[in-house]
Amino acid sequence: MKIYHVDAFTNRMFSGNPAAVCILPMPRDDVWMQNVAGEMNLPETAFLVKQDDSFNLRWFSPKREVDLCGHATLAGAHVLWETGILPSDKEARFFTKRGAVDSRAEK
Repeated sequence: MKIYHVDAFTNRMFSGNPAAVCILPMPRDDVWMQNVAGEMNLPETAFLVKQDDSFNLRWFSPKREVDLCGHATLAGAHVLWETGILPSDKEARFFTKRGAVDSRAEK
């Protein structure tokens, strides 16, 4: 399993808002995701699971699941576009416990 460390809101290493991004082939249970987030020890870890033309997205801090995290969402979209999982001209669509979240690539 690959876990990506992304510094959001910056173009310099070791600055910005750090987040881990984990793209899963299938959903994992809450305890497992919480343990991974604790091991990453970053402000948030984003977990993405592909579903049709979108991704289910959940966020965990080292201590608990969080309801919404903007920088980890942007980090997730960045990883999808940079790895080619999602073409850079396609909208990143996420479904969360709070509802749908869409991101567009900046040109």
